[in-house]
Amino acid sequence: MSPTRTVVLMTAFAFLTGFGPLAGAYDAKLAESYANLFMPVQGLQAGKALHCIKPEAFVNRVKRGEPMVTLDVRTPAETGIFTAALPGHLTLSLHELFLPANLARIPKDRTVVVLCKSGLRASAAGTALRHIGFENVFILEGGFKALVDYLDPMTANQLPAVELVTSRIPREVAASLGCHGWQSNLRRFDWMTAICPT
Repeated sequence: MSPTRTVVLMTAFAFLTGFGPLAGAYDAKLAESYANLFMPVQGLQAGKALHCIKPEAFVNRVKRGEPMVTLDVRTPAETGIFTAALPGHLTLSLHELFLPANLARIPKDRTVVVLCKSGLRASAAGTALRHIGFENVFILEGGFKALVDYLDPMTANQLPAVELVTSRIPREVAASLGCHGWQSNLRRFDWMTAICPT
């Protein structure tokens, strides 16, 4: 084989297999859209910005009857053995989730909580769904594993916790709730007891 022909064939091979000059190229517009999506993912608020929901918060929302849909993205073999049993629950395997007919089944007017065994597939699915316009999508942190670890018979039968949205409370209110100090942070109010960090 002539040297010229060898160089031509090797160059063609490099382009066809991804070793050419375009191998490091990427979609700049898509990268910019992901940069915008992940911009708020910083510091202590990273989980919130990623739309993660802890098992405790998920269970409390279910107990309060908040309208939501759970979306199990595990395989049919997995969901055939067990899955969530909440009203409106969807099982759409990750490899078929983004087909137009399946996307049409996901509501845009209610909270959607994506789950899987450990949260990995749910994270990928939830992030991608948010990226294409499903702003109401949240990811169950730790998946079914974390939910099973959190939810025992005692927890399942407790009344839901009520979240208060205040970070600083006046001295007299704190004192009336049994908290001490002007800068007490009321993190959570249960039905019967106020929990104030010291």
